[in-house]
Amino acid sequence: MKKISALFLLFAVLGSLAGCNTVDGFGKDVQNVGEKMQDASKK
Repeated sequence: MKKISALFLLFAVLGSLAGCNTVDGFGKDVQNVGEKMQDASKK
């Protein structure tokens, strides 16, 4: 039972770390699009 709990905890931690990287990358993409729109509106 302890092995199953430990594996579940390990996968949960790894999944949350992968999710953070994905959200961080998505936020940077959105920021870049916003900056391009601002640059285009200034012209």
